[in-house]
Amino acid sequence: MVNRQLYLAPMEDVTDPAFRMLCKRYGADRVYTEFVNADALVRDIASTTRKLTIHDEERPVAIQIYGREPESMADAARIVETAHPDFIDINFGCPVKKVAGKGAGAGLLRDVPKMLDITRAVVNAVHTPVTCKTRLGWDEPSLYLPDGTPFIVDLAERLQDCGIQELAIHGRTRSQMYRGEADWTLIGEVKNNPRMHIPIIGNGDVCTPERAKECFDKYGVDAIMIGRATFGAPWLFAEMKEALSYSPKDGLTAAPPRSMEEKVNVLKEHVLASIKWCGNDERKGIVHSRRHFAASPVFKGLFDFKQTRIALLRAETVAEVFAIMDDIVAKWGE
Repeated sequence: MVNRQLYLAPMEDVTDPAFRMLCKRYGADRVYTEFVNADALVRDIASTTRKLTIHDEERPVAIQIYGREPESMADAARIVETAHPDFIDINFGCPVKKVAGKGAGAGLLRDVPKMLDITRAVVNAVHTPVTCKTRLGWDEPSLYLPDGTPFIVDLAERLQDCGIQELAIHGRTRSQMYRGEADWTLIGEVKNNPRMHIPIIGNGDVCTPERAKECFDKYGVDAIMIGRATFGAPWLFAEMKEALSYSPKDGLTAAPPRSMEEKVNVLKEHVLASIKWCGNDERKGIVHSRRHFAASPVFKGLFDFKQTRIALLRAETVAEVFAIMDDIVAKWGE
């Protein structure tokens, strides 16, 4: 793996093929699917199996699975492998109650033996490289073992011993959810542990090109996984690669849009791609892409924008959405 790579984090209801393809165009070195429920996949639930849809244009791509039992996770991994992803990723980091509260995702941080059993089961079930994503620990008291060793340093070694090929670490505990600042110090300790020989991916609060460069320089991680900062800004990867002095041979495939009009045109393209992904259902596709309007940096800080923003988020046809976007460019564009 080439150092200093940038990955699109797996995010439920966000990292569908429409968004992944845009992020890939603007320089994401790897993209991840939404997380896939192992039990639902084994039961052949249509909405779950649909998440296995990947395209050659977005490779390398990882399909992420989550569950709480080794057998069902191994069965799910075998099904996932038939979709031919480049990686199968195990979710040990999702903090939401409906996942962690049922003993899956970050919930397994409270049952490390089972976490390791699941990891070994998945690794042994498939030929595809297996990776993991986790957090620093369950809560503040669990960050360090009785002998003073950071929990995540010990856990990383044990996951490595199970046969995973890479480890991504979100710099928060489960109890923090997404509150407070991500702690990259412990991520750096894992990376600098001489017993670790697999790539370490850092994740959490990398929202600007400057911060990406700082995390690479200061903590030495092999890759950075970027999540919420990409909402409404798939071009963030290209901006970061410019800051890291990447050239086309390093993976800078498209220059980032500069003007408001150029950025709005990318958002329009995302709307149309979302509609196509949603079975050409215009309203459903627009609703599906609204979170990107709401979070896009394109519209942040615009003077007296509140009513326009409300109208944009209430629009239900392409004609309405695009007309409002065009008015925004005309009124606030450079």
